[in-house]
Amino acid sequence: MSSSTAVPGQSPIAETAPLSLCALEPHVPADRLVAEMVPPPRFDSVRFDTYVPDPGQPSQVDAVKVLGGFATGLGGAHATGAGKRKWFRKPAPVAGPLGVYLDGGYGVGKTHLLASLWHATPAAPSLKAFGTFVELTNLVGALGFQQTVQTLSGHRLLCIDEFELDDPGDTVLVSSLLSRLVEAGVALAATSNTLPGKLGEGRFAAADFLREIQGLSSHFRPLRIDGEDYRHRGLPEAPAPYSDEQVTRAAYATGGASLDDFPSLLAHLARVHPSRYGALTDGIRAACLTDVQPVPDQSTALRLVVLADRLYDREIPVLASGLPFDRLFSDEMLNGGYRKKYFRAISRLTALARDAKGLVAQ
Repeated sequence: MSSSTAVPGQSPIAETAPLSLCALEPHVPADRLVAEMVPPPRFDSVRFDTYVPDPGQPSQVDAVKVLGGFATGLGGAHATGAGKRKWFRKPAPVAGPLGVYLDGGYGVGKTHLLASLWHATPAAPSLKAFGTFVELTNLVGALGFQQTVQTLSGHRLLCIDEFELDDPGDTVLVSSLLSRLVEAGVALAATSNTLPGKLGEGRFAAADFLREIQGLSSHFRPLRIDGEDYRHRGLPEAPAPYSDEQVTRAAYATGGASLDDFPSLLAHLARVHPSRYGALTDGIRAACLTDVQPVPDQSTALRLVVLADRLYDREIPVLASGLPFDRLFSDEMLNGGYRKKYFRAISRLTALARDAKGLVAQ
């Protein structure tokens, strides 16, 4: 016979206790890292014709046309349909630069367009790779540089979302990798959010991106995409944090929800490699957090950014008590070298907080 837990004056909550992310330490084999280099679930169904350009931003309309043409130009795949590279065949030539760089600020739909390019490129999924800059560096860490080159050289297209330019070592590593892939005929596409306040535009100029990747610059065609953050375009403000009791009740009432207090989760993230944060959220339908507090230091903040990205990719609502998400990071962090990551995390967590409103009983 089933039982339930009752709270005085309220209806009983579900019997099954929520999961705890702090209790999970997933192991992710290297082959899974490669197999999962596809657009995240949030972008499974996006296509160029599902992108809704802002009528006041003609650059968004132009971007769809240019990227559609770029995808069509990649039709001469240099691998067999069985997914094995035909080493004795040279890749069919691609007209123009072998790469595109989507240059725009937060929330203008760059990832939507990048995923649409992946879907539109006429090649088998096993011959196309899609991942964030962090996921790409994690792949190199798991496989080693030479093995990563060998693994990706048979691909027709590599899409890199959120190309990071704030760590010189990682930038050099990835630039070296991309140089080898370009030599093998792999087409490239990249996005990069830009430093808020940079040149007064809240974005990282294409010239800065091309300068940082130096020898690769001739392979990229910059494609500027103007516009405001669609996540806040005409939408209500993010909901205020709930009480601990409301969050706990929602966690028990929602099948597949996780429930953790925020400080403990931050401590747990330090024990799990960021390449496994995606696996950490496997099967989670909602993430419930109590006692959200300011992030204490930069290392912890950067780990939280990666988790926020994985939650956003998987469309996992986040219900929280404590401080609102726009107060997670100190003024020093928001004005420092990693501030673009922190602003992205705030934007994404705010969107997920809106998604979680329906979890709380009215």
